[in-house]
Amino acid sequence: MKQNTDNLRVMNKLMASFLFLLFINHPLWAYKLTYKEQVYELYHRHLYAYPNRTWENLMYLEEALDADFANPLNALTRIETKEEWNKYQKLFDMHIHLKIVENYLILGNKFDKQKAYFYNAPYKDITLRSLDIAEKIYNFALPHWVEAVKLAKETENYPYLFLEGIQFWEDEAYRINHDELNYESIINKQINRLIRVREELNKMDSSTFPGPGENGIADPDKVGELNNLFKDWEGFIK
Repeated sequence: MKQNTDNLRVMNKLMASFLFLLFINHPLWAYKLTYKEQVYELYHRHLYAYPNRTWENLMYLEEALDADFANPLNALTRIETKEEWNKYQKLFDMHIHLKIVENYLILGNKFDKQKAYFYNAPYKDITLRSLDIAEKIYNFALPHWVEAVKLAKETENYPYLFLEGIQFWEDEAYRINHDELNYESIINKQINRLIRVREELNKMDSSTFPGPGENGIADPDKVGELNNLFKDWEGFIK
């Protein structure tokens, strides 16, 4: 799973670099995007402008995760001490990991299927391919959750520090450390349901559908379109 995740991150970074070149050459950007704070701001602008472009959001987040921090003077909250600076960095990366988890869940859901109906039988094979993609994407989220938990735990080393400017991140760490937020449970629930749907689909055969006078033939144009789409995604996540 780690190798798959690493491969996907490499691809994300290559695509993100291309997008950054486009943004950097725009008059709006008079300086090179170098620091986490800059990339994170770009992610936010992109999120509000194109909320459904989950894949691009993931690219920005992965790029932010790998970038360096700006000088504390340019932090997203007031920093006065080294202890505050250390906690800020942990909260920042924790938050990025959580956003990556959330976006993988959104992306996986686009290929997922909540329930298998008898009339899905003509599309059994293409639906199984879609479920395979969804499962792999859900699994990509797990390592990021593990890192988020680790970083949240480390913020407990600063029990008397509270960074008001990033209160939402502080709240996220609190919820993780008190078992109020558990994405591992959510991810596993999604995967377990997906496995049940796959089992139901695998039970289907030519007798499942159609009945008398019904058309049980899959639309070839629709299947062809999905095949092309899934082929691209299968190449990304193999």
